[in-house]
Amino acid sequence: MEMARFNIAGAAQWPRLRALGAKAREADFRALLGQERAARYRLEAAGLYLDYSRNLITDEALDLLIGLAEASPLAAHREAMFRGGAVNRSEQRPVLHTALRAGADELRADGLGELAGEIAAQRRRIGEISEQIRSGGWRGATGKPVRDVVNLGIGGSDLGPRLACEALKEFAHEGIRCHFLSNVDGEPIRSLLDGPDGLDPETTLFVLASKSFTTGETLLNANTAGQWLQKCLRDSFGGNRNAPANPFATPHFIGVTAAPERALALGLPESQILLFDDWVGGRYSLWSAIGLSIAISVGHDNFSRMLAGAAAMDRHFRQAPPRRNLPVILALLGIWYANCLDAQSQAVVPYCERLGRLPAYLRQLDMESNGKSVTLAGEAVAAATGPIIWGEAGTNSQHSFFQLLHQGTRLVPVDFIGVAKDSLSAPGHHRVLLANMVAQSSALMLGRQSGELPPWRQYPGNRPSNVLLLEQLTPETFGALLALYEHKVFVQGSLWNINSFDQWGVELGKDLARRLLNLHDEGDEHGPSALDAGARAMFDRLRTEDST
Repeated sequence: MEMARFNIAGAAQWPRLRALGAKAREADFRALLGQERAARYRLEAAGLYLDYSRNLITDEALDLLIGLAEASPLAAHREAMFRGGAVNRSEQRPVLHTALRAGADELRADGLGELAGEIAAQRRRIGEISEQIRSGGWRGATGKPVRDVVNLGIGGSDLGPRLACEALKEFAHEGIRCHFLSNVDGEPIRSLLDGPDGLDPETTLFVLASKSFTTGETLLNANTAGQWLQKCLRDSFGGNRNAPANPFATPHFIGVTAAPERALALGLPESQILLFDDWVGGRYSLWSAIGLSIAISVGHDNFSRMLAGAAAMDRHFRQAPPRRNLPVILALLGIWYANCLDAQSQAVVPYCERLGRLPAYLRQLDMESNGKSVTLAGEAVAAATGPIIWGEAGTNSQHSFFQLLHQGTRLVPVDFIGVAKDSLSAPGHHRVLLANMVAQSSALMLGRQSGELPPWRQYPGNRPSNVLLLEQLTPETFGALLALYEHKVFVQGSLWNINSFDQWGVELGKDLARRLLNLHDEGDEHGPSALDAGARAMFDRLRTEDST
């Protein structure tokens, strides 16, 4: 089947799935929750365990979803991705973040042998520089070792490394602190650099993480950091005469980019530029040199272990049959709720504080990838795509939005994520934490209804959830967890027949903001004609406020 022409709503399974979905909203699934279902509705791979028995789905519906996946171009699309086909059609690029974590033999088997040496060289550079910094061998302009690393990036250049450093803090270097700045808001960078606990410029290293090296937010923060460093170094060197002329040329800046010519133009020495390829999408880039901050924090060996865990999930995704395939099953459950039960959102609730940023990471991964309304053939999509992803760490979330999950009017499937053994927690705390996770999943499905209770004390039940368990939070299981969700998003994009690897929807607002700033600097009194009347009035008001 030609990939660009697949229509999910035209598949043979679609009418029956829609009919079953309509019935599922009214059916009572609690009677199905026996031992036999619990044994069949579970999967395990790459150190992860999934229990999906508490879902509003029957064997018949699951069989139809499996048939839908098998009738779709998913298998061909998956092989095209792993083998370097231009699956990002709008930009005519391959999508090869999986190659960054594959072994040389696997790359050669996929016809990508020429990339093996390049990827190995990039990994070596990450290892050499991160270990030099961790060992104290990387010295600043005044000869002092690095004590603080500030990652300047946004989107995938921030969310992935920030999440990984927090999740794997058990392995962090005791003498180096990692900080992350992304927002163009000037308060965070001013507070970090000049606040009461401001950084020491002589021992601070900035990592400029930008694929294009044209990202406005990152460059503005970089220029602010450069000005701060230059001023401080003048004081350290006793004035302008002895201070370095260009702060970006000092050992206090490293660039990570797919556009080295722009980093060189800023003044960074070639030896302080790490490269990755343009076939690495931003939200998949933590596996590349964008992960330098991760390697600095937890060590290159642990960074490599993270890649190995993701690679194990890659192999599972590629080799396991659909019914035993974790990403495929998670994706099909998402299709079921979004397209057959008309759910609008998906909650992600990690019962591990170190995974507290996972919902934000998955929000970008899923909503930027599958928030599309046009198919690969350029036609309007035939079904709802891109659910709203949201969530927060448990048990905090139980005291905020769980009221809506239990007794609200909206259908919200939940992914609970827990860690079975946690060496950083206290046994008593961890037992309570996991008991709450399991109890919440069960309570959502079972509910509580009794004639002895007033209506406001009753729980309707029949609220679906998955429980995903990591045996331990290690670099391997963390890598496998992220790869699991990457492939889940990919499967759904394949069935919806959309391009999960571009993000043109973010460009228009950025373009108008650039035009606004140019007009502001040039003193145009009327504002840009491309804006609506209300926006033009707001622009004029802000110009007036700015001039007072």
